[in-house]
Amino acid sequence: MKIRAMSKGNRKGYCVAIFLGLFMASFTMPQQSSKLQEKIDNAIVTTYGVEDFSLEPIIIPEEMNQATKAEFSGEHFYEIVNSNGVLGYAYVGTAASMKKEFEYILMFNTDLSIKKSKVLIYRENYGRQIGSQRWLKQFIGLTPNDELTYGKNIDAIAGATISASSMTRATDEILQSIKTLKEQNIIPLK
Repeated sequence: MKIRAMSKGNRKGYCVAIFLGLFMASFTMPQQSSKLQEKIDNAIVTTYGVEDFSLEPIIIPEEMNQATKAEFSGEHFYEIVNSNGVLGYAYVGTAASMKKEFEYILMFNTDLSIKKSKVLIYRENYGRQIGSQRWLKQFIGLTPNDELTYGKNIDAIAGATISASSMTRATDEILQSIKTLKEQNIIPLK
């Protein structure tokens, strides 16, 4: 096999092309997206007891998204579907912790009551207690008619005040937003 040497011009162009390719890949292929998707899928499998399902994004018109407290643009709110029909709904969001943010999922029954909440990725050393099911189980059964207040009807956590109040506020905003969307017949009840 004969290997041909590259001219200086070709080497320079080749190196620039590789650099640009790697640079662009760092923006188009987030390191975390596959890890986050794996955690979302696992949460749904364990919560709904199914192996085969699909997540169908629920598209909210921009004017209605602006009228809600929570962010519903892009891919945040999903219908969970399998061959038997709609299993429920899922909202994937990001909330603030002390210095960083964390990802969470709220999974809903078909009547839009919360079936389960889960912290998917938490990036801080302090405040991890919000990921415990012992604390998160107080969200189970809440509906869009409920209003949440950290420290009143949602227990406070010593050492996780910022994260816990942030998760409570995010959950309340999602529930209130779903209420608004239901009232406007944007999301039908199955």
